[in-house]
Amino acid sequence: MRDYVITVNSTVDVPKEWLEERHVPVIPLKYTIDGETYTDMEGLSAKEFFDKLREGKMSTTSQVNPEEAAAELEPYIKEGKDILHLGFSSGLSGTLNSMKIAGEMLEEKYPEAKVIVIDTLCACLGEALLLYKALQQKEKGMSIDELAQWVEENKLHVCHNVTVDDLNHLHRGGRVSKTTAVLGTLVQIKPIIHMDDNGKLQVIGKERGRKKSLNKIVDMAVEQSKGWDNDIIMITHGDCIDDAEYVAKLVREKMGIDNILINNIGTVIGSHTGPGVVAVFCMGNKR
Repeated sequence: MRDYVITVNSTVDVPKEWLEERHVPVIPLKYTIDGETYTDMEGLSAKEFFDKLREGKMSTTSQVNPEEAAAELEPYIKEGKDILHLGFSSGLSGTLNSMKIAGEMLEEKYPEAKVIVIDTLCACLGEALLLYKALQQKEKGMSIDELAQWVEENKLHVCHNVTVDDLNHLHRGGRVSKTTAVLGTLVQIKPIIHMDDNGKLQVIGKERGRKKSLNKIVDMAVEQSKGWDNDIIMITHGDCIDDAEYVAKLVREKMGIDNILINNIGTVIGSHTGPGVVAVFCMGNKR
């Protein structure tokens, strides 16, 4: 059986060191802000990036193109390895299609190679949680085909529970109307968001006040995770570490889980959510 490598896009939003320790190659997306273009996971720090957004600067993102993706993946093919790529949700970016084209290009050039590209229908630490679980299965000896099937069967059990502090960024992304954004901001309405089965972010509720919204996303994770073996919970935040730590405290109290990964949301995802986003990710049932 040929060895294989699991690859991801930079939208997994875990520290680069976390990926390097686990030997997971990353195919990055890019973003442009204040007239400069940067590679996700490089360039601006989270603090620098979110401060620019707070100043009113706009950040736009661009998907991976097939040629770049193929160039990033080819060295592993040359090493005699197959590739299982866990891709950024097709509901949020065209990157997934570019990765599929790159895989086809490589399989045509190297007929003995196998490149499997999976639409995870996940984003941010939801992608990372699926990666974490996939790495566990690989360590148990699963073949690339067995693991691809496992991911397909489990990807819709990755629960994304999200709240944002500023509705204006959701408005810019077309998620809420301008009226809703203005009125909601005035009365401190905080939306509750999840990732639906098509890999798209959907507003599914609202809470009045920040603390209630943070409590809500943890309560959702508590219900979703019942009956599931969650050995880790992942929490992301948009440069609001105190809120993330508060959520982690609730997770420990309500879910009894101490293994918690907390990390800033990445610059590509953060371009669309803005500062102040907080999200909890677990394995479970979305409904």
